[in-house]
Amino acid sequence: MTQKIRTRIAPSPTGFLHLGTARTALYSWGYARHHGGEFVLRIEDTDVARSTQDSVDQILASMKWLGLEYDEGPVYQMQRLDRYREVVDQLIAKGRAYRCYTTPAELDAMREAQKARGEKTHYDGRWRPEPGKVLPTPPAGVQPVIRFANPKDGAVTWDDLCKGPITISNHEIDDLIIMRADGVPTYNFAVVVDDWDMQISHVFRGDEHVNNTPWQINIFNALGAPLPRFGHVPVILGDDGQKLSKRRGAVSVTAYEEAGFLPEGMLNYLARLGWSHGDEELFTREQFIAWFDGSHLSKSPAQWDAAKLAWVNAHYIKTIDEQRLASLVVDQLKRRGIDSSVASVARTVPLFKDRCSTTVELADWVAMYFADVSPTSEDLSAHVTDVVKPALPTLRAKLEAAEWVKPAIGAAIKETLAAHSLKMPQLAHAVRVLVCGRAQTPSLDAVLELFSKETVLSRLQVA
Repeated sequence: MTQKIRTRIAPSPTGFLHLGTARTALYSWGYARHHGGEFVLRIEDTDVARSTQDSVDQILASMKWLGLEYDEGPVYQMQRLDRYREVVDQLIAKGRAYRCYTTPAELDAMREAQKARGEKTHYDGRWRPEPGKVLPTPPAGVQPVIRFANPKDGAVTWDDLCKGPITISNHEIDDLIIMRADGVPTYNFAVVVDDWDMQISHVFRGDEHVNNTPWQINIFNALGAPLPRFGHVPVILGDDGQKLSKRRGAVSVTAYEEAGFLPEGMLNYLARLGWSHGDEELFTREQFIAWFDGSHLSKSPAQWDAAKLAWVNAHYIKTIDEQRLASLVVDQLKRRGIDSSVASVARTVPLFKDRCSTTVELADWVAMYFADVSPTSEDLSAHVTDVVKPALPTLRAKLEAAEWVKPAIGAAIKETLAAHSLKMPQLAHAVRVLVCGRAQTPSLDAVLELFSKETVLSRLQVA
């Protein structure tokens, strides 16, 4: 490739960073990194009524958490209004755009009449200059919108990176508004000017934008600007088979961080929602960059699978640096009002991490070391029985005298079992309920060793 590869992600700050947008960001970032190119973050904030700073902050936080570092940006469209107006004036001067004074009421009446005639609804071009056409007198006090004079004939064809060749007739599209009456550009116009100015070479985005592409290509051509390559990736479907969206219960990227997922797990899972490299299911960021060349993109919608995400994340819970994992668990405990330290949590992580798919689950396990436990009445009645109760003072005494290491703790348990003719499950379940607040844990001696001796003796004293 002779052209410098430059990709972008351009979220609208009207809510959280959607999972589909995060996947598109990943593909755009990965493609740029694969080719030694550059990745741009653009904030498309021209929807002034709905854009918020909170949304911008969440988008930036999501990108940072995912590790999708950008080489340029964030660029804000609302800071580029003079540039859009300059380009609009150029199009008007070239006869490729025009002022339209049609009122909303007139547009509604136009569409109703078209529906009544069984026609497709579209703008009828009443303000479009044509040779020999006499335009109405502009109404006083009405600020016009600017419309793009879309070609009337021919078709728009492009070779989509994901879908292959696509052709849409110009008869299917009308003269879209490119600038509102208040001087703010519309999406399809601003995105072209931005991609042109920022020298974007490749555009990855959701396939809901396929129908916007002909307008955009025609505007690029009208400006004499080079066309980027487009790749429209299929939507992500939820468990119900419907499009995963903000309106259908999808949560933000940052919510997955709070729920205990790791960026490595999320990136790995998102990458496989519409792309593959052979049968590889688990791979590092470095492998993804090496493999993602824009090919092998799926043409079919991907199905969100929470269980698969949990499985992928569990892999990274097991394999990441334990100090970092402990730090993440400390953060989870802090959200619960539980004080701990990385050093103390790091002692517990190896024993429980293989049982967990998120840091929330890991925090559920290790919280018993840093906060009081509250066994349920059901567990107490089921396991701290009259048969077991006499053995608990014996065990407590033996533990008090024992060196606080796993072999000595195990020996104290075995001696107690022998002294009271109990089986291991009988005593172990009772001790777990009292000390850990739950009846099931890993090996009892290993679990107890991680507590202070004083804590274990105190909790056994309750019995």
